[in-house]
Amino acid sequence: MNSNEPLAYRVRPKSLEEYVGQEHILGKDKILYRTIKADRLSSLILFGPPGCGKTSLAKVISETTKYKFYKINAVTAGVADIKAVVEETKNFMLNPAGKSILFIDEIHRFNKLQQDALLPYVENGTIILIGATTENPYFEVNKALISRSMVVKLEPLNEEHIFKILKMALEKKEGLGEYNIKISDSTLRKLSQISNGDVRTALNALEIATLTTELDKDGVINITDEVIKNSIQERKAIFDKNGESHYDNISAFIKSMRGSNPDAALLYLARALKGRRRPNVFSKKNCNLCFRRCRNG
Repeated sequence: MNSNEPLAYRVRPKSLEEYVGQEHILGKDKILYRTIKADRLSSLILFGPPGCGKTSLAKVISETTKYKFYKINAVTAGVADIKAVVEETKNFMLNPAGKSILFIDEIHRFNKLQQDALLPYVENGTIILIGATTENPYFEVNKALISRSMVVKLEPLNEEHIFKILKMALEKKEGLGEYNIKISDSTLRKLSQISNGDVRTALNALEIATLTTELDKDGVINITDEVIKNSIQERKAIFDKNGESHYDNISAFIKSMRGSNPDAALLYLARALKGRRRPNVFSKKNCNLCFRRCRNG
């Protein structure tokens, strides 16, 4: 076990059978499941919130495909990296198939020129593109790439999914299986709940709790609710500055006021403030309307 790798990296699934969640796209009768199993993938754009399984799905594809698999991160890569992959793909000695899969993490970080560099190779089939992004690809990815790709939305994992992944992490040797850990199912479920759909947050908290808790006299690591609370700090809220969740929250806030639901309006207002948004993102008219309706009960 490489202790330098975080737990979330070590326990990533290697097959579709190990993959947990996203049944709406990976159920056995769904097209994405069938294309991965048959190794007949077309280009994909995967988008969803952090910790929902985008990179893990790419890992599964890398383990099941017969094509050469390349991975780059748009934060550090550029056009030269794309051209290097293309040149190696076209080299019959290095890649007899003449086709490869290129996974680009954080593809929205590529500028227009970098995204355009992919177009001819995606179009002629030299490259099967798999892009992962936390942003809405219809706003952040070139329309030409979108038209040549299958856009797949991944949803936040529910509590049952995260609980199952945590149990697997405790049992796997490459996970925490070599540690003598005692933790109740109720504590794991609380961790699943407060991670708010982000399995990476849950796994990181579990690893921190394991590595920072002293052994008892019997050599057991006892992880309690209090230990988990101190390891994860607080419930993680998904809220960005200019992305979809920001506008979804503003829309829900306004609709709550129009629907005369002061409790819901205050909830979305608190969520915006918690996300470090200035109060002036709400108009004075809307705030006065909310105040009057709250005061009138």
